[in-house]
Amino acid sequence: MSDRLTVVNGAASALGPASFNSENSQSTSWARLAENLPSRFLRMCRQASRRSKLADSTGIELTGRELLMRTLLLYRLLRRHVLAPEERNVGILLPPCVPAVLVNAALSLDGRVVVNLNYTLPSELLNEGWLAPAGIRHVITSQKMLERFPLRLNAELVMLEQLREKLTGADKLVAYFQACCLPLPVLRRLLRVDRIQPDDLMTIIFTSGSTGRPKGAMLTHGNIGSNIHAFQQVLRLDSSDVLVGVLPFFHSFGYTVTLWTVLSLEPKGIYHTSPLEARAIGELCRQHRATILISTPTFLRNYLRRCEPEDFQTLDLIILGAEAMPKDLADAFEQKFGIRPVEGYGTTELAPVVSVNIPPHRAVPGRQAGLREGTVGRPLPGIWAKVLDEQTGQQLPTGQQGMLWIRGPNVMKGYLNQPEQTAQVLQNGWYKTGDLAILDPEGFIRITGRRSRFSKIGGEMVPHLLVEEVLRQVLNLQEEEAPQLAVTGLPHPTKGEQLVVLHTGLPKPPHEICQLLAQAGLPPLWIPSPENFRQVESIPLLATGKLDLRALNQLAAKLFMSSDAQNSAPLDTSHGQ
Repeated sequence: MSDRLTVVNGAASALGPASFNSENSQSTSWARLAENLPSRFLRMCRQASRRSKLADSTGIELTGRELLMRTLLLYRLLRRHVLAPEERNVGILLPPCVPAVLVNAALSLDGRVVVNLNYTLPSELLNEGWLAPAGIRHVITSQKMLERFPLRLNAELVMLEQLREKLTGADKLVAYFQACCLPLPVLRRLLRVDRIQPDDLMTIIFTSGSTGRPKGAMLTHGNIGSNIHAFQQVLRLDSSDVLVGVLPFFHSFGYTVTLWTVLSLEPKGIYHTSPLEARAIGELCRQHRATILISTPTFLRNYLRRCEPEDFQTLDLIILGAEAMPKDLADAFEQKFGIRPVEGYGTTELAPVVSVNIPPHRAVPGRQAGLREGTVGRPLPGIWAKVLDEQTGQQLPTGQQGMLWIRGPNVMKGYLNQPEQTAQVLQNGWYKTGDLAILDPEGFIRITGRRSRFSKIGGEMVPHLLVEEVLRQVLNLQEEEAPQLAVTGLPHPTKGEQLVVLHTGLPKPPHEICQLLAQAGLPPLWIPSPENFRQVESIPLLATGKLDLRALNQLAAKLFMSSDAQNSAPLDTSHGQ
C-alpha cells in the first residue's frame, strides 16, 4: 500500500487522495499545542465566569464559574469517597444533561479514562462487552437513571444523589477558592493536569463493528483535542453560539462535539436526555436561542413533523451524520425552518470527525468555504483521505469508487485488548473505514456504500452478526453445513437503513420471532420488521464457505427494493421447509 499523497486544494488531481488545506496540517497536531483539553476547560470556565455556559431541559443553568466550582466539588468527592488512586477506567451511566457533563469533566481533570455506557443495551451485553474488558469497578449514575433503565451491572454503582450528601462546608469553600481566586497556572499544577500528555488515554468508546461484538476504541487526549481544533479551524465557533447536545455521550459525536467542544471552546451547551423527544428539544432551542444542531436524518424528520418554525428560528448551522441526507428532507426542512442542513462524516475510531460541508456564512475569513450536496464535505485540516482498490490495494484516481482510508492526529490508538482487530484496520498510520467512497478532484468525499457487517439505523450501529446469533438462539437452530439465515441491511427512506432477514425456512412466523427477539433483550432498533423476512432457496456463500456479503446484499435488494414487490409481497409466514 502506498503512502504517497496528492494534495487537493481546489485543483484537479490525477491520483485522487485528498487533504484539504493540508498546508496547515502540521499545525493541527494537538501535540504541538500549548494546552490539553482539561487545561483548556479550566481557562474557558474562567473566561466565561459570569456568562451562561451550560443548561439542560430540567431547568439547570450554570455560568462558567458555577460549572468549574461544581466540577471541582465532584472531583474532590470522587477522589475522597469512591475512586482508588490506581483506578484507571471509570464508567458513567447518564444521559446528556448537566450532571453528565460535570461527571465527565471531573473524571478527566483527575486523569481518569471515562467510559460512557450505552444504557439502551441489555445488562448482559454491557457486562461482558464493556465492563469486563475495560476492568471497570465503579459506574457513576443516578437513581432516576436506574428507574428508567433498570440495568444490573457487575460494578459498584455510585449514585450522584448519595454522593451529594457527603459535601461539607470545607469542600465548598475550597472549591470556591480554587475556581475564583487561585491563579490558573497554580490551579493546573495543583490538579496535575499539566502532566497529561497527548498520548494519554482520555476515553474508551465502544462500537459494535463488523464482528458483532463490542470493540473499545481507545481515544487519546491528542485524538479528541486535535479533532476539536481542526473543527474550529473551519467553522467559526464563538461565545454567541449555543450548541444543542442531544446525542448520547457514549457516541463519539456526542462525546467530542457536544461535550468537549463546549467544555474547551467558547460556545454554550444545552442538553436534553433523548434525541427522540422533539417537542422538548424544540422548546429548549427556543428558550436558549440555539444556533448549532448536530443530529441525524432520522431525528431531523421527527423534528420536522413535531416542531414549530419559531423553535428553530435562531439555528444557524445544522450538521447531519450517521446516515445519508435525503434531498427531500433537506428541502422540506429548509422550507419550514429557513435553514438547510449540511452533511458531515466521521467514525468512532477517528474521534470522530473526518469531513464536513461548510456553508459560506460559516467559513473562517481567508479560508475557502466548501459545500457540495451529496457529499460529506472535504477532510478537516490535518486529515488525509485516500481511496484504494479493494482487491489490489492500489490508489485510485479521482472519480473511482474504492475503500476509504484516513490518516491524521485523530486516528485512535487502537482497540482495547484486541491487537488482531486493530491490525486489520490500522496500517502505517492509516485507518480503514470500511466505507466505500469516491473522491472528486476538489477533495469532496462521496460515501457510496459499506462493506462492514453493520447497519446504521437512526444513527445507531446495529451489528448483523449479533442479530443473527440471537435469532438462532431464540429459534433453537442447530449449526448446519449451510447457513439457515443471514441478516443484511438495505436503505430506508426515513431511518437510513433497515434490517433484512433472508432464510431457508424458519420454525415460527416472523411476528412471533420479533416478539422473541424483544424478550431476549434486543434493543428495538436491532429487531427487524416482520415484513422484512424473506425465504430463499439458499444463503449466498463464497467458494471458501464464508458468507458472500455482496451477493447477499444484491439478493436482498432484488427481493425488497422494488416498490411494486414491497407493496404486493405477502407477509412471510413460513414455518420451515
